[in-house]
Amino acid sequence: MSVQNQQIFVQSTGRTDIIDLTGQVSEVLRDSSVQNGAVTLFIPGSTAALTTIEFESGVVNDLKKTIDRIAPENMTYEHNERWGDGNGYSHVRAALIGPSLHIPVVEGQMTLGTWQQIVLLDFDNRPRERRIVIQISGE
Repeated sequence: MSVQNQQIFVQSTGRTDIIDLTGQVSEVLRDSSVQNGAVTLFIPGSTAALTTIEFESGVVNDLKKTIDRIAPENMTYEHNERWGDGNGYSHVRAALIGPSLHIPVVEGQMTLGTWQQIVLLDFDNRPRERRIVIQISGE
């Protein structure tokens, strides 16, 4: 069994920026020697998350609107009162979705559905360079 660690970096605009990572993750997997196993993705930080979605403008906009209804930016957040940085909503949003994904690999391919892409959601209130840790394990 092999374990390989890589990382990719993406620039975001913040404010629920949703970025398709599928191509970059596929490239990292292709460069690995793993044919059967798993890809685990993790984003360090508490104001961004990872998930899968059909990455098309309608669904992306629907997701943004839904997230805004669940954890609106203009609510009172105790985090903002304590730290004054105005991004309490981004911490709550990231916690609801989560920082990691685990995707099985079969015959050198991630087992994503036909319309399923890996996405980063950056909820912070400013642009950021985000680091995504990729761990590929298997044989």
